[in-house]
Amino acid sequence: MEQYKKTIFSMFFSFAFLFSSPLISITTTTTASPSPSIPAVFAFGDSTIDPGNNNGLTGVSAIFSGDHPPYGKDFPNHIPTGRFSNGKLATDYLVSNLGIKELLPAYRDPALTDADLATGVSFASSGSGIDNATNSIAGIASTARQLQYFDEAMQRIERHVGKNRSQELVRDSLFVFSTGFNDVLYSQVLGTIDIHQSTSYNATFTYRDFLVETLGSYVQSLYTKGARKFGVAGLPPLGCIPLLVTVDSMLPSSHMLQRVCVDRLNQYAQDFNSKLQAHLTSLQQSLPESKIAYFGIYDSIMDMVTYPSKYGFLQTLQGCCGTGLFEVGPLCIQGMPTCLDASKSVFWDSAHPTQAAYLVIASQFNFTIASV
Repeated sequence: MEQYKKTIFSMFFSFAFLFSSPLISITTTTTASPSPSIPAVFAFGDSTIDPGNNNGLTGVSAIFSGDHPPYGKDFPNHIPTGRFSNGKLATDYLVSNLGIKELLPAYRDPALTDADLATGVSFASSGSGIDNATNSIAGIASTARQLQYFDEAMQRIERHVGKNRSQELVRDSLFVFSTGFNDVLYSQVLGTIDIHQSTSYNATFTYRDFLVETLGSYVQSLYTKGARKFGVAGLPPLGCIPLLVTVDSMLPSSHMLQRVCVDRLNQYAQDFNSKLQAHLTSLQQSLPESKIAYFGIYDSIMDMVTYPSKYGFLQTLQGCCGTGLFEVGPLCIQGMPTCLDASKSVFWDSAHPTQAAYLVIASQFNFTIASV
C-alpha cells in the first residue's frame, strides 16, 4: 500500500518535472479597523503566503513557482505575481484591513523599495517547511533561511530609518507564520523524509512534536531580536486538499474512486494544531510582553468545504485549473481551461485556495488590536 501511494505521487511529480524543465485563538469574522499600532507585517512560511519570492526559478525548482498564467487571473491587471492563487492571499487582505497598504510584497522582488520594506514584506518561499530537511531544492528558502533574510532586511531598514526607529518597528510590527503543510506532505504522504529510522523520535517525542517545537523556536528567535506580536497559523484540513483527495481516491479502500476528505490526514492536522496551540500558550507565558495569536484556519476551510453554500461556493474538493484533480505549479499552465467564476470554488489549483477562500481565511487574521 505505501509503495503504491508513493508510486502515484511520483507519477504526479514526474509530470511536474517534465513541464518545468525548458494564546489567542481567533475565530471572529469581524474585519479589523485600520490601526497605527501595527506599522508593518512580516510573514514567514510556504506557498500559502508567498507573493512571489520563488519567481524565476528554473528546472525542478520551477515546480514551486506560480509566476505564470493562469495564476493571477483575477489579480489587479490579471498579472501572475507568483502567488499560488487566482488573486490575492490572506496576508494581502491582512495588511489592507490593518490600513498599512494594499498588498504584502515579496522580499526578493528586485523592485522592492525601502518604503515598502519598512511597512512589511513576506519572506515566505513556496515548497518550504518548518523542518530544514523538507526541501533542499536550490532556490527554496527554508524558514530558517527566511529568518536570515529578515536580519538582512533589518540592516537595510536601519540604514533607511535609523537604529532607534528600526527597533521600534520590530517591537510594534506583527510577525506571521504559515507553514507545515510540506513537512506533513513529505513525511506522512510521500515518505521522502524517513522520520521512522531516526533515534530522535519515539512514542513520547514524535516528528509532530519536533515540528511544533521548531516552529516555536522561530518565534523565540524573533523575540530575542525585539519582536513582541506574533500570529501563527495552524494546519488546514490536509485531507480535503484536492490533490490529496485525488491520491487517496486511487488507493484500495471502501471509498476508492470517490472524492471525499481523507480522515487520517485531517486527524493528523487536528492533533498537530492542538499541540501547537498548547505550545504557543506556554511560549507566551514564558516570553514577557509577548502576544501570540493562533490562527485556526482548519476550521475556516473545513466550514467552507462542509457548508459551501454559506459562502457562495459550488465546488469544494476540486480546483479551478484544468481537471482540478492534480494540476498545481507547472501542471497549471497558460491555455489550460479554468472555471468561469473562481469565486464559486474553494480551491484554485489542486493545493491552494482561491482569492475568495483566502478572503474567508483572512477573517482568522483580522482581530482586535488589543489582543496582540
